[in-house]
Amino acid sequence: MEDIYVVGVGMTPFGKLVQNSVRDLTGQALANVLKDAGLHKGEIEAAYFANAGQGALEGQHMIAGQLALRSAGIQGIPIVNVENACASASTALHLACSSVKSGAVEIALAIGAEKMVMPDKRSSFAVFNGAWDVSAVDTVIEDLKLIAGDLEDDQEPPEDANRSVFMDIYAALAKQHMRLYGTTVRQLATVSSKNHWHSTFNSLAQYQTAMTVEEVLSARRVSWPLTVPMCSPISDGAAAAILCHKSALPRFDASRAIRLRSSSLASGGDRGVDEHKQHVSHRAANRAYELAGIGPDEISVAEVHDASAVGEIIQSENLNFCDFGEGGVLAERGETKLGGRIPINPSGGLESKGHPIGATGLGQIFELVTQLRGEAGSRQVENARVAIAENGGGFHRFEEASACVTILSRD
Repeated sequence: MEDIYVVGVGMTPFGKLVQNSVRDLTGQALANVLKDAGLHKGEIEAAYFANAGQGALEGQHMIAGQLALRSAGIQGIPIVNVENACASASTALHLACSSVKSGAVEIALAIGAEKMVMPDKRSSFAVFNGAWDVSAVDTVIEDLKLIAGDLEDDQEPPEDANRSVFMDIYAALAKQHMRLYGTTVRQLATVSSKNHWHSTFNSLAQYQTAMTVEEVLSARRVSWPLTVPMCSPISDGAAAAILCHKSALPRFDASRAIRLRSSSLASGGDRGVDEHKQHVSHRAANRAYELAGIGPDEISVAEVHDASAVGEIIQSENLNFCDFGEGGVLAERGETKLGGRIPINPSGGLESKGHPIGATGLGQIFELVTQLRGEAGSRQVENARVAIAENGGGFHRFEEASACVTILSRD
């Protein structure tokens, strides 16, 4: 992968962008990435467009990318629509990388856009109902009971509480981690508090307000042990990246180009409920490290899929930053905070930056490229040289249905 470079990134603010459509957001992200790369849109040779919810929310089940990009002035080139649940954007990047690596094109665009905020909030949550096995809902519920084990709470929210089904999934995963390793609710709150503090330095984040651990713990429950600040919000937004082959690098400012060292895409597999070393993200991470010729001890900064606080704890283990079961302790010791040993989610993560699902993975790439360029301002990780992103999508049995891990470096 040494011949592939990220030469441009762009991102809109993430949040409740009520007046913006998918096409509006796509156009804004495209304008930003073209400006960052110093490229004219006519020089893009192929585009990979990520979106997960427009079909369910607006009825645009097909050709979403062709429509959104044509409205922004891109047409005639190959455009591929990518849906891989919450991993859609990182999958679009993976496909763009494969296209450049194959020699089919020299310059490719990966772009993701999502419009999730709707007048009826319940319809926004309904998007997530299609990201698990809709033909076997009863089986899914039984699997969640297996994950959680006998760790229950007598203060569950009412059945009609406003939340996506994925918060019940993450609650089950949190209970499993607590049952197996003794992880505490306070450690979950520590992760959330850290990410809300990080977001105060990110002007593009949906939330930019610091919260103490105590404030996180006392907030409204979503699904025990999760409170609202521990969970990602419903978000609108778009993000993009432009990749080029080494042969095209002279057309860009090479001093700001970031090498894409590896991209590893995996799907979930059959494993025992507590067999975490076979987790899809762990397998994808190990493959990414192997392809990049880099070990976890060389990583300067990470962006991981913290759709809830327990997600960050689990993924810090999957990425080999600590042993399995020690993710909560890692966070509690301050090692994942800005200034710590391995800063995770300096952007604020999904919990604070926001989670427009078809754009999320490229939002992670935007942050990491900004960090590796040394352009992150007050949230800059000192001497950042190598970065990793983990982005998961959907859920099947005991883990994400899909996971993509990307490694980037400054040289």
